[in-house]
Amino acid sequence: MNEELIGVIDLLAKTKRISKDVLFEALESALISSYRKNYGTSQNVKVSIDRETGKINFYSQKEVVEDDNLFDDNLEISLTEAKKIDSKINVGDILTEEIVPADFSRIAAQTARQVVVQRIKDAEREVIYSDFRDRENEIITGQVQRVSYGSIYFDLGETEAVLPPSEQVKSKTYKQGDRLKLLLLQVKKTTKGPQVILSRSHPNLVKRLFELEVPEISEGIVEIYSIAREAGSRTKIAVFSRDEEVDPLGACVGYKGSRVKAIVDELDDEKIDIVIYDKKIEKFIANALSPANVEKVFINEKEKSALVIVPDLQLSLAIGKEGQNARLAAKLTNWKIDIKSNEQFENYLEEEGLSEEELAESFSRFSDFTKEDELEDESIDDNFNIDKEDSYNIDEVHEDNDIERTEDDLFTN
Repeated sequence: MNEELIGVIDLLAKTKRISKDVLFEALESALISSYRKNYGTSQNVKVSIDRETGKINFYSQKEVVEDDNLFDDNLEISLTEAKKIDSKINVGDILTEEIVPADFSRIAAQTARQVVVQRIKDAEREVIYSDFRDRENEIITGQVQRVSYGSIYFDLGETEAVLPPSEQVKSKTYKQGDRLKLLLLQVKKTTKGPQVILSRSHPNLVKRLFELEVPEISEGIVEIYSIAREAGSRTKIAVFSRDEEVDPLGACVGYKGSRVKAIVDELDDEKIDIVIYDKKIEKFIANALSPANVEKVFINEKEKSALVIVPDLQLSLAIGKEGQNARLAAKLTNWKIDIKSNEQFENYLEEEGLSEEELAESFSRFSDFTKEDELEDESIDDNFNIDKEDSYNIDEVHEDNDIERTEDDLFTN
């Protein structure tokens, strides 16, 4: 019997990935509950199971009290009676004495079984919680199991995960059986076990996909500075290289756009703009507004705002459909960006009675990207330099564009 017990615990520990100590403690608790159920007592009982042999011992535990203060024989023992068992014991000590219970009844055995099963379930939930908690903010692959009240439930093998409406891409329809890559957003403890929350709309999903597809990013040669995303529509991602011999754009795009196309396909044709991060904020803002060409940038460092001037024919391109391009550029750089065409800029100067030089003086910095002596490239730090083209636009891989544009309108690698 004892050998069988050890064998069962070893098997459970392997198949359920639960510590043997947890299983032994669960069985000890179950036997205590069973003992109390069988004998209808409130007696303090301790059960010890030998981890090597499986031998089970029962012990009663009673507090030693003065003879005149004995009130409960189940929980207390008088000092006189305790001295007969252990002459060195004193008032306040706990007397532990081995007992040999008779065979348990069917009800007691059932109680023990219920306690063990519940403890195993709790231990399994804790294992699952720990496993998935350590994988928060990572990519996970799941299969759509069911759709209920707008939430999508995924089968992750060990447990079920939920994709709530707030984390879904609204333009995407999810069908049972679909296999998708998702971001493991959060793991919560609940009374019904761990709740795994997934996301398809979080910007970090794009980041993790680039880490999977671009070895230079996973190795730390190319780094992602920031991401701005409107899930299902468009994403802008700013990158730079720590090795001046490695082109961050080429690394992210891949041969004939293979790497970025794999990411676009996974995101259901969401458009992706890859731009170069630059330490000079005016250059970074100009890059972020790709695919539009930027002629001048006025910088107000105190208010973290910029006035950007673009050619007349590229104003709508710089702003984007429903303001999306400008909005994503502002999120990417974390600066407020005001965009004007050349004509609007000239009218503005005339209305304010200012010359361009006077306006530049009111800003902390001014950059003119139309001059040949344009800002010299400056290293982000001593280890890496940026001297590449400004951006790559995924619309060159996909024919469907939001805005009609000529080839000259795009900054290409």
